[in-house]
Amino acid sequence: KMSSGAADLRQRKKQNCTESDKMAPEERNKENSKLGRSPKYMLIQRFAKLFFGCLAAVTSGMMYAVYLSTYHERKFWFSSRQELEREITFQGDSAIYYSFYKELLKAPSFERGVYELTHNNKTISLKTINAVQQMTLYPELIASVLYQASGSEEVIEPVYFYIGIVFGLQGIYVTALFVTSWVMSGTWLAGLLTVAWFIINRTDTTRIDYSIPSRENWALPYFACQVAALTGYLKKNLNCSAEKFCYLLVSASTYTFMMMWEYSHYLLFVQAVSLFLLDSFALAQTEKVHEVYKIYLFSLFLGYLLQFENSALLVSPLLSLVAALMLSKCLQMNMKKGTFMSRLLKIMYIYLVFTITVTLNFLLKMFVPHKENEHLLKFIEVKLGLNTTKNFTMNWLLCQESLQAPSQDFFLRLTQSSLLPFYILVLIICLFSVTQVIFRRICGEPLKETVKLEDGRIGERPEIVYHVIHTILLGCLAMCLEGTKYLWTPYVCMLAAFGVCSPELWMTLFKWLRLKAVHPILLALILSMAVPTIIGFSLWKEFFPRIMTELSELQEFYDPDTVELMTWIKRQAPVAAVFAGSPQLMGVIKLCTGWMVSSLPLYNDDDLLKRNENIYQIYSKRSAEDIYKILTSYKANFLVIEDSICNEVGPVRGCRVKDLLDIANGHVVCEEGDSYAYSKYGRFCHEIKMNYSPYVNYFTRVYWNRSYFVYRINTVISFQS
Repeated sequence: KMSSGAADLRQRKKQNCTESDKMAPEERNKENSKLGRSPKYMLIQRFAKLFFGCLAAVTSGMMYAVYLSTYHERKFWFSSRQELEREITFQGDSAIYYSFYKELLKAPSFERGVYELTHNNKTISLKTINAVQQMTLYPELIASVLYQASGSEEVIEPVYFYIGIVFGLQGIYVTALFVTSWVMSGTWLAGLLTVAWFIINRTDTTRIDYSIPSRENWALPYFACQVAALTGYLKKNLNCSAEKFCYLLVSASTYTFMMMWEYSHYLLFVQAVSLFLLDSFALAQTEKVHEVYKIYLFSLFLGYLLQFENSALLVSPLLSLVAALMLSKCLQMNMKKGTFMSRLLKIMYIYLVFTITVTLNFLLKMFVPHKENEHLLKFIEVKLGLNTTKNFTMNWLLCQESLQAPSQDFFLRLTQSSLLPFYILVLIICLFSVTQVIFRRICGEPLKETVKLEDGRIGERPEIVYHVIHTILLGCLAMCLEGTKYLWTPYVCMLAAFGVCSPELWMTLFKWLRLKAVHPILLALILSMAVPTIIGFSLWKEFFPRIMTELSELQEFYDPDTVELMTWIKRQAPVAAVFAGSPQLMGVIKLCTGWMVSSLPLYNDDDLLKRNENIYQIYSKRSAEDIYKILTSYKANFLVIEDSICNEVGPVRGCRVKDLLDIANGHVVCEEGDSYAYSKYGRFCHEIKMNYSPYVNYFTRVYWNRSYFVYRINTVISFQS
């Protein structure tokens, strides 16, 4: 029965495709005959519109990539710097990603390079890691293959090739947003406005300025392509060839996105929830939505195999949700229509899916061995106020700006560029229209096959409803964690630009207002051209001079103390030496010198998180013997103390590294409402600089400058107080 049902479903889909293919030209011919236009004239007009739209989209992407490259050059003076000075501009985890790219290029062969990364014991002391799996190094693998296969060694330096690919991907990102807005509104004027808002709000739309090699800069362009293809795929009355193209693009971009970023399945989970709500209210073709679910399953399965059997994908909420949706669909299909049970299931469908999802995820986590993101769950508990902790790592994460609620400055910037007011206007109109459509569906009224301009029903278009739900869910995330604003703000730009350029949205508004003085269709067409034009001119007048000033202004990023430290390490430190210090500095040392380190700025591994906490004790109030035992347990030979951390004067008391360590170590005493740090030992990073016993028995200062103090960890010690 099931196989025959599936065959019937496929047959209906084929019939629908062929019918839409046949009906579309007939309808167009009728409209053309009414307007007195020949089919040839209309074909030329459509081709011209498509050609100039594609040209504008590609040009926008290329210009944005060139803009990023020029701005980066002006900011860091890359072309006039030595290799060491260039590499210092990669900070924290960015330094680690680029260091592995360098190692791949230095390897005698690509296969040998991949083997050394998957069995890496030259980065972290006493630890062998699969760097490709643990750090999602597929972007670096692809970049190194392209660099060597294209013969670029004689043409361009590795660093320029690497950042050039990232800037190129950002160009694709902008182009995908352009196309999405164009597909939704029907005019590429919306695409131009999307790009303008994206660039003007660059501080809040992308992290490319701060961290070029970060995983999201590699991954989000593919997600934007997936969203653009999904937007086209959800449209009604799409011809078969366009539907197949969109389906293939969704498949390819979903899988690529999953391979580029370890947290991609969480973002796809948010998207799956959006599609689930869209399907639950019967606002889209169920077959299409379930085809996307199959793409998720295939991508998860393939990702699990190619990511060295990554158990995180098996216990991901995405897999549990999709499996629950598939199971719920089977339960509904096996119920006879019109029975009491089928009606009850339809009413309780959302609750049923939620229950099955939670149960499946719980069972998977019971039976599938995993260590994935246990600290993430603890962080969510503390963030929501469900728990309290003195744990250093947890409190340090809570103090990070990206994990705080967004500041008022964020909303002020979006308002000054006129983005937020127009987004709220578009969102309110779309939400009201969607609510009307849902109410009609509950009352038994079917959706129209084709929504015309004069209907004023923007909420009946499934691709619009999807984007409304998607931006609301992403917006809720952004309101909790400022770091997720980079996922939300680009789609705010896209949705706001679509709205002001869409005659259908204005027509929906006029239907509610019941305009009689002016013909509503004519006014909607005029406003859909006039409003974006006025916005564009005002943005050009206010922000274009600022952008040109950015590009013409020569900035200077120079850190002589770090350059001197790296130079000393390369010249004076033994090749087998192991360095200990803050994880951020260790990433730079690994990149610039190649020396082994005791910790790295990675937060997806419990052992590394514990290491980081232990080594951060050099800034706590503990004895020289305690610190010595910690450092020697990781086979460290040299200790680097940063004056900026030791003497940190943070804007928020209690969020400095030394404050968090005092809380974790129980060195905080509260008296009359004030808290004080107390210990029988002085702060280690201060005391060691005094050069008195017992510190000189354990550590010998070998180098210092204004920012860094380097100590050799003595191997022969007399343990006497």
